Amino acid sequence: MVAVATELAARSIATLRFQFPYMERRTRRPDPPPVCHATVRAAVAEAARLAPRLALIAGGRSFGGRMTSQAQAIEPLAGVKGLAFLGFPLHPAGKPSAERAEHLREVKIPMLFLQGTRDELAKLELLQPLIDQLGARATLKLLEDADHSFHVPARSGRRDADVRAEMLDVLATWIEQAIHPS
Repeated sequence: MVAVATELAARSIATLRFQFPYMERRTRRPDPPPVCHATVRAAVAEAARLAPRLALIAGGRSFGGRMTSQAQAIEPLAGVKGLAFLGFPLHPAGKPSAERAEHLREVKIPMLFLQGTRDELAKLELLQPLIDQLGARATLKLLEDADHSFHVPARSGRRDADVRAEMLDVLATWIEQAIHPS
């Protein structure tokens, strides 16, 4: 996420990174969803306080993105214009299911899903129909040969940095469209 934040800054996009309490404690077991949702709300409030004139896009990588979308589904995050997911964890590895995404139907703002085609936590045969069901408010950008961490095998002829640059170019364009819809 440090590289992502640095490269977004180079594109004139500010970021606010935060950690959930369980990460601060350096434990593997995530906090209960209400704690995570409250953490997301606190981060959004802090971003609004620090940059009151900027439009807000919330989201995150993997678990952070899912907790952000759940918080938004329960009660809209104040001032947030869209949600961006860097590797949405649709299901646990080896256990394909779309149950983790049922709450997305309650999200009424634009959503961007940036997913690797080799992501073991989001099988495309489940993700694509979900995106289709969400309609115009959901955009899916597939990153060829990338896994859940956006790593690509050497045989692909691409480097992780190339994938990250492609992903962030898409994100920057999407943010501009989410903030200033035509």
